[in-house]
Amino acid sequence: MTTSTVSGDCQHRLMEMLTTVRVPLQGPYDLRELALMGFGHREEKSFDGVMRLGFCLDGHGESQVGVAVTQRGPALLIRIEDHAGTADDVEAVVRQTLRVVSADHDARPYAALCRADPFLAPVFETAPGFRPSNFYSPYEAAVWSIVSARRSRGQGIVLRRRLAETFGSVLTVAGQRVPVVPTPAQLLAVDQVPGLPADRIPRLHAIAAAAKRGALDVNRLTAMEPAEAMQELQQLPGIGPFYSSLIMVRACGLTDLLAAEPQVLEQLRTIYGRSLDAAELEQLAEAWRPWRTWVLVMLRALGGRLGVREVADARR
Repeated sequence: MTTSTVSGDCQHRLMEMLTTVRVPLQGPYDLRELALMGFGHREEKSFDGVMRLGFCLDGHGESQVGVAVTQRGPALLIRIEDHAGTADDVEAVVRQTLRVVSADHDARPYAALCRADPFLAPVFETAPGFRPSNFYSPYEAAVWSIVSARRSRGQGIVLRRRLAETFGSVLTVAGQRVPVVPTPAQLLAVDQVPGLPADRIPRLHAIAAAAKRGALDVNRLTAMEPAEAMQELQQLPGIGPFYSSLIMVRACGLTDLLAAEPQVLEQLRTIYGRSLDAAELEQLAEAWRPWRTWVLVMLRALGGRLGVREVADARR
């Protein structure tokens, strides 16, 4: 079944069959770049044309869905392939998927901004269709924060997979197994995860409880002032300034939050030919509004692709 709209009288049946929704894209877009970005738990080394997602559905308690995303020219095809629980809201699945793959914005102004900036343009042109790949939700970003804290990203990926396979669900998406982290209720029942320090379990429980009472709802967080939202997130055990920023910047689908990560500052030093501190970055980034988040993610992900000649040209 292929559709661009979902009627209410058949919505409760749609999750029982394969459902594909076509979504037009606005601005340059390259799904391959997102799929191979290597962010959070994602570690794909090759791309077969399908970006496989498996997540707990926003605002639907105990629902988990498996989604295959493909690109056909100027449009994405979002194919709902598997689910666990009572997921039956196709529009919610599509909305969340678009946020994860940054296809929920008209990126034409962003592309114009990058191409008009002599320093950003060389980076942008290495992959004009690149956009940030985001966490599935604030809840899942918070779970990742606890699981991956004080360890390498590779170790975090292993532990997240173990948590998902043991206590969550394993869905089939485009012929491959996709582990999905436990829903909040499932997470509250976890008493140990092999390889995860025992003191992380109460922290995971606190995140699950916060999710169940709606404190991690993406619409709620984005309606707040970012500083206020991050301060509230830091009340969760194990979530400090870095992880509260990570949740807001990379799980809520916002385009204009500024985070002065060390890796970004290093890329800026290479491109601009001098070191910048956080205050200088804030001043510089004023020209990037309302796309500061996307610009910084682009610089971090693509800045290393510039050769010596491109860097020299950008400095002229």
